[in-house]
Amino acid sequence: MVVLDSPLLFETGGRARVDVVVVVSAPGDVQRQRVLARPGMTPEKLEAILLKQMPDADKRSRADFVVDTSLGLAHAEAQVVAIIDALKHREGKIWTSNHA
Repeated sequence: MVVLDSPLLFETGGRARVDVVVVVSAPGDVQRQRVLARPGMTPEKLEAILLKQMPDADKRSRADFVVDTSLGLAHAEAQVVAIIDALKHREGKIWTSNHA
């Protein structure tokens, strides 16, 4: 299993190069608060970033799985564990702990 962190996956045509898309999402106000808390981030920089990206609702609708981070880290981690479990048993793709 390989994980790519690609905020512009859909916008750059990257969807065609991956088997599964997991979108990590939070409500707009939560996302804004988190991003603006980063060092050096400004409202203007955030707006420039958002203008380059597809709206979150569109990303969620195109994803195979969505991780909702609005309920905290423990909840998000549980969702990730469930997604990994589902992928381990995906038809045609059986992975075991022996896979590198």
